[in-house]
Amino acid sequence: MPNDSTPALIREEYGPVPGGVPGEAHRPHVLRVGPADATTVLVLLGGREGSAGVFRPAARHLAAEVPGLQVWAVDRREQTLSDLSGFDLEPDEARRYYLDGEYRAQTAETAPDAGEWGLAVLLDDIRDTVSAASDGGRRNVVLGGHSLGAAEALLYAAWDFDGHPGHRDLVGLVAVDGGVHHAFSGAGFSFELSLEQAKGWLQQTKSGGYFENASSTGAGFGELPELAALWFQLAALHAVKDPDGASELAAVAPEPYRTAEALTNRGFFGHLVDAAMHHPGFTLTTGRPDGDGGWTDDGPTPLDRAAEAFAGTRPGAWVWYTLNRLMIDLVASIDYTSDGDLAQLLGLRVLHGKDVALPLYAAQSGFSRGTVGQAAAKVVAESRIDTFELHTDESLSHQDLLLATPERNVLLRTLPAFLAGITAAGGEAR
Repeated sequence: MPNDSTPALIREEYGPVPGGVPGEAHRPHVLRVGPADATTVLVLLGGREGSAGVFRPAARHLAAEVPGLQVWAVDRREQTLSDLSGFDLEPDEARRYYLDGEYRAQTAETAPDAGEWGLAVLLDDIRDTVSAASDGGRRNVVLGGHSLGAAEALLYAAWDFDGHPGHRDLVGLVAVDGGVHHAFSGAGFSFELSLEQAKGWLQQTKSGGYFENASSTGAGFGELPELAALWFQLAALHAVKDPDGASELAAVAPEPYRTAEALTNRGFFGHLVDAAMHHPGFTLTTGRPDGDGGWTDDGPTPLDRAAEAFAGTRPGAWVWYTLNRLMIDLVASIDYTSDGDLAQLLGLRVLHGKDVALPLYAAQSGFSRGTVGQAAAKVVAESRIDTFELHTDESLSHQDLLLATPERNVLLRTLPAFLAGITAAGGEAR
C-alpha cells in the first residue's frame, strides 16, 4: 500500500552494521534511510517491543525534510533470533506456519549466549553502530530512541567506555516518549530494584530464564515471549494483502480479542491495535469499527500506514525476544548513575551523566501523563546541557508518535527543525 508521506526517491538499505567481526552470527542490523552523502546521521533505538521496521515511516519523512540527513534504525542483536521467514509467505501459509508452531522458536538451549546480553553488550553494539555512522568522523551522529530506546540513548551518553565518555561520540540526543529518572512512572510503570531482587533476577537468567514474556502476557496473547509480536505482524500482513477478506485470525484470536461481529482482515487489525484495548506498547489511535466488519480511519494514525510498517519482513517492527539480562540493567540504571552496590553487582558504568553537554530534544504523548518531560528536565538540570526542547501532544498514544501522519504528529512537526539546526551547524567531534 502507498505511504502518504513517503517521497518517491528516498534511498533505503538494510543489513548488518558495517564493520564488526566477519561471520558474526548476532551482529546488529540497521535500516538506513536517506542519502549516502549525508553529513549527519540520526541513529534510532527501538523500545522494549520495537525494532527497526517501526521507524520506517518516520525515517522517510525526516530524511526528506532535513537536507543532509540519513536515519539509521537499529535492530538490536536479539532480533537476529527471530524467525521472520514465514512473513514472506502468502497470508494463509504464514498463518499456518506461525499458529501451528512450525516456526523456529528460541530457548536458552538454542541461544546459549543470550543470557549474557546485558546493557554493556548493547552499548558496545551501539558504539559500533555510532562509529560506522560517523564514517571516521566525516559525519556527525545524533543518537535517539523511543520508549526504553530513549533510556538506552541517554545511558550511552553517560556510559564509560574504558575511560571514553559516550557523549563525546555524539552531537545531539533525542528522547521520544521515554528516558531515565523514572520517566515511565506516570504510565504506572515504576522501576525499583533492591540488591536482593537483582540477585534473584540475575540468578533466574543464569538458570536459563533468558527471555521475558511480559509483552505477550500483558497484551493477552499467552506465555511464550514471541506471541505478541507474531500476532501483530500476522494481522498486519493479512490487512495489507487482503484487507476486505473475512478474517480467519479473528476466529482463532485469544479471548481478549474475540468479537461477536465477523471482521474483515482490516477490521481485525484495527481491533487489535485499538488504543482503548490493551498493552500501551502496541496501541495506536487509528479510528473505529465501521459497523460492517471493517474499519474507519478518523485518528492521527491511518490504519494502512500502520499495517504497512508492521507487515514487513526484514526489518520487522517488533522484537520477539526481550532479554532479561538487559532489563535488569535498565531497571538498575533508571536513576542515571552507577553509585552503589547494584552497579557493582551488575558491572554498570553510568559515570558521565553530569558531564553531558549535548543538545537534547524530547517529545511525549499522553502515555506518561507528563513524567517523560519531567525526567528529561531532570537530566538537563543535573548535566551541562544548555539546549533543551520538549514537545507534548497528550492526544497521541505511545506508538502514534512514530506512526501518526506528519500533520498530526508533534514529533514529525518539530524534530526536523532540531535536526536541521544540528546539520546546519556542522558540529565538531566530541
